[in-house]
Amino acid sequence: MKNLLHFIVRFHFTILFVIIEIFCMLLLVSYNNYQKSEFLNSSNAVAGNLYKKVSSTTDYLALAEINEQLNRENVRLKNILADSYKMSVDSSILYNDSIYQQQYIYRTAKIINNSINKQLNYITLDKGRIHGVKPEMAVVTDNGVVGIVKSVSKNFSTVISLLNGRISVSAKIKKNDYFGSLTWDGKNYKTARLLEIPIHVSIQPGDTVVTSGFSSIFPEGLLLGTIQEVLPSSGGNFHEVIIALTNDFKSLSYVKVIGDLMKTERIELEKEEL
Repeated sequence: MKNLLHFIVRFHFTILFVIIEIFCMLLLVSYNNYQKSEFLNSSNAVAGNLYKKVSSTTDYLALAEINEQLNRENVRLKNILADSYKMSVDSSILYNDSIYQQQYIYRTAKIINNSINKQLNYITLDKGRIHGVKPEMAVVTDNGVVGIVKSVSKNFSTVISLLNGRISVSAKIKKNDYFGSLTWDGKNYKTARLLEIPIHVSIQPGDTVVTSGFSSIFPEGLLLGTIQEVLPSSGGNFHEVIIALTNDFKSLSYVKVIGDLMKTERIELEKEEL
């Protein structure tokens, strides 16, 4: 209290001047329409900028939650798109007056661990058995294939990354449907190799490579990458093709896990032919 009184005594002229200035400003604003309008506009601008800064900060802090909400909505829409359904039209019989049967179901998951600099890279997801995730399900993003579910616990699952030499994906060139196998050569996390494309097939940099649909894991038409380079033939019967992957494995965050509701039926049928 003593220090406060000392401060007031020392600066009483300055304090009095500020009070009078404020009082005059209030009188000026209160009894003059133009000054009143300008004051309100200025105060609104200041308040608006302040609110904008606060909103920007709040939005930044909420980005993780927003991304998760968007991913869940994206998955919901995927589950109702025609690509998730298999047309089964019979020219003479329609069962239950329906011509579509759902084949694929999408689930959202967040990556909680990821490696890209090993020869055998794996990814860990925050979803497991209780969320409907099972081994040998496809893991993708909107930019393309990520990998295949390997092991599942109650709440988590591990994924064999596409950046893992132990897996290959049945792939095809979108423009002409010639198919082969896409594998990672263990060198660059941005590229892979497409094998078994016949030498007579016309291909060039920029051609899109997608999943063929021949496996029981990946639906047809999922992005894998684009042809980056066609290496000179070493005298064999197949092209040597380097693919630029469409997924940036260093920036993966949310993924979709795809379940094939007809997978068991297909596998059982194919076993009969062995």
